[in-house]
Amino acid sequence: MTEGKKFISLAILQIITSLGLILFWIGFFTIGLAPANTPECYFAYEHSFPLPDIILAGAMLAAGLMLLKEKGPGRALSLVCAGSLIFLGVLDFSFNIQNGVYAVSIGDMISNGFINLWCVVFGVLIFLKLKD
Repeated sequence: MTEGKKFISLAILQIITSLGLILFWIGFFTIGLAPANTPECYFAYEHSFPLPDIILAGAMLAAGLMLLKEKGPGRALSLVCAGSLIFLGVLDFSFNIQNGVYAVSIGDMISNGFINLWCVVFGVLIFLKLKD
């Protein structure tokens, strides 16, 4: 089995995750995806993320496409993205738990919790699948 066929699901999930990051920021700045009653520091914290998240999204999109096409450093770039996803998920979790963001509402707890968990679990999954 070729690498592209072996990692097709992983590559597709990377592409979907990269598009999800981009769509999140579009929604954040256009329809206001921020939770209600956020702590004062929430927007200063969140506004530090668009640039690194867009870079991560671009890298993950490229990595996923390279894995599918079996060209370029798709594995290596995917591993870089895995570390970035884990860091992002843990950082967001840490901020959210310390600043009561999960306690704002059940919807915010579920959506933020899912995003944070997805980043960490998917990052670990990428690492485990591609480390060898």
